[in-house]
Amino acid sequence: MNKWVRFEHNGNIHFGKMDDTHITHYQGDMFTENEALGRVFALDEVTLLAPCTPTKIIALWNNFYALAEKQGNEIPQAPYYFIKPSSCVVGIGAAIIPPASYQGRIFYEGELGIVIGKKCKEIDVSQAEDYIFGYTCVNDVTAMQLIHEKEAFAQWSRAKSFDTFGAIGPCISTLSNADALTVRTLVNGRERQNYPIKDMIFSPAQLVSLLSADMTLEPGDVIACGTSLGAMPMKVNSKIEVIIDGIGVLENIYSPEVSL
Repeated sequence: MNKWVRFEHNGNIHFGKMDDTHITHYQGDMFTENEALGRVFALDEVTLLAPCTPTKIIALWNNFYALAEKQGNEIPQAPYYFIKPSSCVVGIGAAIIPPASYQGRIFYEGELGIVIGKKCKEIDVSQAEDYIFGYTCVNDVTAMQLIHEKEAFAQWSRAKSFDTFGAIGPCISTLSNADALTVRTLVNGRERQNYPIKDMIFSPAQLVSLLSADMTLEPGDVIACGTSLGAMPMKVNSKIEVIIDGIGVLENIYSPEVSL
């Protein structure tokens, strides 16, 4: 299992493989051909960035049996999803900042993210694993009151797409058994979410296959698998940690005082 990261050092952006204390510097393309350069950086001398630069984040709604049961939702026959733009992406340590155009509650949603490794279109489910590069943590931040603010049009994209509303990281892990994972979300150190990926209605392979039937998936694109029980509004200066063993901890601060 490898943990791939993007990082900044002395104003330059690089990528490499991370262990507990160091990053081994690589060159080339993270998703295709690359090679180690022999240089090693200590974690405390770099700034970790979002581990990939997706052309889009495809995010699922109603993809967990437990949440569907609690909310009284029907089990979908096909994935329900919305698109988050690349402009919303931030990495570990970045502030989550509410937009000036919205005054309502803003929710965290801890999720598993699938990172695409090869361009794919209309992929059979039996082939899907070959197109998954790895997995990351996602905080699918949501301006919840916007979604159904207007009866004429549900504003899913607007509610999910503000700058800083797509936190991903800290790495892309090439772990092999996503079904064994558990997503935990801590708010100021207090556990608010703890749910198993095996409760997903559509598995990672099914999601890649079904979504690739609708659109071309590009290397670095992220599929946010949806959240389960425990998503709640954030209070000012809350520290949000999305934790998935085998991937790591995605930590961000909800900080309305920061301006873009």
